[in-house]
Amino acid sequence: MSKFGAAQGVGRLEDIRLLTGEGRYVDDITPKTALHGYFLRAQMAHAGITALDLAAARAADGVHLVLAAADLEAMGVILGMTGAQVRTRQGGKGAGPERPVLARDAVRYAGEAVALVVADSLAQARDAAELIGLDVEERPVITALVPGGEAIHPQAPGNLAFDYSLGDEAAVAAALEGAAHRVALDVVHNRIIVASMEPRGCFAEWQDGRLHLAVNGQGVWVQKAELARQLRLDPAAVRVTNPDVGGGFGMKGMAYPEYIVIAAAARALGRPVRWMSDRSEAMLTDNAGRDLLARAEIGFDADLKITGLRVHIVSNLGAYNSQFAQMIQTELYSKVLTGIYDIKAAHMGVLGVYTNTTPVDAYRGAGRPEANLTIERVMDHAARVLGVDGFDLRMRNVIKDFPYPLLSGAQVDCGDFANVLAVARARGDVAGYAKRKAASAARGKLRGLGVASYLEAILGSPVETARVVLQPDGGATLYVGTQSNGQGHETVYARMLSEQTGIDVALIRIVQGDSDAIATGGGTGGSRSVTVQGTATKAAVGALVAGMIDFLQSDVGVKEVSFDGTVFSAPNSNMSLTMAEAAEWAREKGRDDLLDVAQTIKLQAGSYPNGCHLVEVEIDPETGAMVMDRYTVVDDFGTLISPELVAGQVHGGIAQGFGQAVMELAVYDDQGQLLTGSFMDYALPRATDLPYFDIHHAPTITQTNPLGMKGCGEAGTVGSCGAISNAVLDALAPRGVTSVDMPFTPARIWTWLQEAQAGSA
Repeated sequence: MSKFGAAQGVGRLEDIRLLTGEGRYVDDITPKTALHGYFLRAQMAHAGITALDLAAARAADGVHLVLAAADLEAMGVILGMTGAQVRTRQGGKGAGPERPVLARDAVRYAGEAVALVVADSLAQARDAAELIGLDVEERPVITALVPGGEAIHPQAPGNLAFDYSLGDEAAVAAALEGAAHRVALDVVHNRIIVASMEPRGCFAEWQDGRLHLAVNGQGVWVQKAELARQLRLDPAAVRVTNPDVGGGFGMKGMAYPEYIVIAAAARALGRPVRWMSDRSEAMLTDNAGRDLLARAEIGFDADLKITGLRVHIVSNLGAYNSQFAQMIQTELYSKVLTGIYDIKAAHMGVLGVYTNTTPVDAYRGAGRPEANLTIERVMDHAARVLGVDGFDLRMRNVIKDFPYPLLSGAQVDCGDFANVLAVARARGDVAGYAKRKAASAARGKLRGLGVASYLEAILGSPVETARVVLQPDGGATLYVGTQSNGQGHETVYARMLSEQTGIDVALIRIVQGDSDAIATGGGTGGSRSVTVQGTATKAAVGALVAGMIDFLQSDVGVKEVSFDGTVFSAPNSNMSLTMAEAAEWAREKGRDDLLDVAQTIKLQAGSYPNGCHLVEVEIDPETGAMVMDRYTVVDDFGTLISPELVAGQVHGGIAQGFGQAVMELAVYDDQGQLLTGSFMDYALPRATDLPYFDIHHAPTITQTNPLGMKGCGEAGTVGSCGAISNAVLDALAPRGVTSVDMPFTPARIWTWLQEAQAGSA
């Protein structure tokens, strides 16, 4: 168990800067000479472009440039963006239609960018965009989450992007047919608007023939590669930087059309160009999350052991393949398909469909929250149908022997899922639940208890590099390949380096988000950051120490020099040198090579955080209003690195899970118009909506990385939706409600209660 945190008495290093307005975000660092970019966006969800007249806009006051798709093509820009394509049931690849950075022949969702106007001021750019003559011919709009209808893309007849299958379908069918008990459940995963605190934005400038794009992303290398490809540049001519970022959550982890267009405009003008979306634009055009329907069927033998699991999914991709979209509800979902349970026969089938809506891609957890919600909902449903205790049914089926092979082909190396469940049951005072339920009933309220276990899988590149440079002031600079979006990376990396070298935290500087300063990196996503970056840093420090020891032994003429994390020393010698003192000695001897050390690591296997969420809700049957009253979490994150930062990640994850479960729902009408495009129509959770989170840990130490840690960034979201869903149904079941779906708004809950009452009359 790591000691840093309270033991060193160091708070989050970035907090004062960020909380006092000293953060440096994209809009804060944009050059004063930058022109303003504004995008004309499609108002219809699906239409052919019959005419695009830019003349009046180009002649408007203050306008420097107006670009459409044809202009970009004339400039040599590659219009089409690429996205990953999943392997299909038939052995081929999913559909790969072009996503143009500006609409070429048609618009396919409301909000798609059609043209860019660049002017002296944002107001002038907006006014000029109003002068653009855009004539369109309406086409049928597809919003239903089922294959069929007129094709949005000719490459995807019936709007079917892919048909994915994993597992032995025949064996699972036989297991279910022969089961003593068989239960099925449909689960709706509502569509989410990410609504990060800072909307997306960027500025581009050309310096000495090189492009510099500053963007609020989750890493610089994805953007660098796309810019180089689409602008036909040598990668060495592209620099991408990420300054401070106000929230990413997966949504900022991929390339977007706007960045390519802004960069092309800056090159054409020889002037910096800036673009920052406003809140309405962000809600309309940022990649959405979730949006799928899942049907789960599960079988049990006479002893209530699981015999088979079959899950069928229909997943909405929106109008185009976003960068990782096809992988989310297929390969990523499959990594934790069976949750914490010993299920030998499992199969999943996924249909990916295109609709005339904003593209859907990664959102905190990316496939793993969806998988865990589905298995935990069907397990809870099975316990209710079979008349057994939900904890007992889970205990009967948890994985006990490790390593355990998963359907995805990976292995869970360690865990104690039964213990986590037992600790959660005790810490959540399940024994006292009946008394609390009776007290709620006495006040005319319905109380429900929900439990959900979860299994996470750490994603992202297993490769990462760390570079440590010892500075003349006795401090150090650590170059990292990840990117903080508010998680506290500066704090945890500085503490780790301080703990391993003895260098004062105050003298450690973290450099991130600059493709010129850091040649390669995996960015941030999939809860990978501290695991891979910490391992790389440990390797770099190891190489640094080894080099110093060799130098000291040869230069001083002593043997067996060692380093205890604070000083270099040797037996029978008065040597006692701090890292800074050893560095100064090496510098005086001309050994600058010892002061700048980089190491690249590759983890050979991923880790699997896991845990249990236990929640109690109270519902007013007269209004449908629901209050989340108690929340207990028990997590297994392996070695805890900076426990207070871990708690912060769990807090934030639960809050986002609560938002999806209780109030967030992106809604389109049948013409593809977003009906929830502002905070007047789309609700986000507030602090007053959430109770105190009672967080506990029951770690098992993984051997998949030298730190023994498992990652924590997405775990709160992965586990929360299932627990809240199960609690709501538990509260409503005594009134005859048999089915619920997120989000649990007062109107929905009240309607379910009224329908149940009418059905029983």
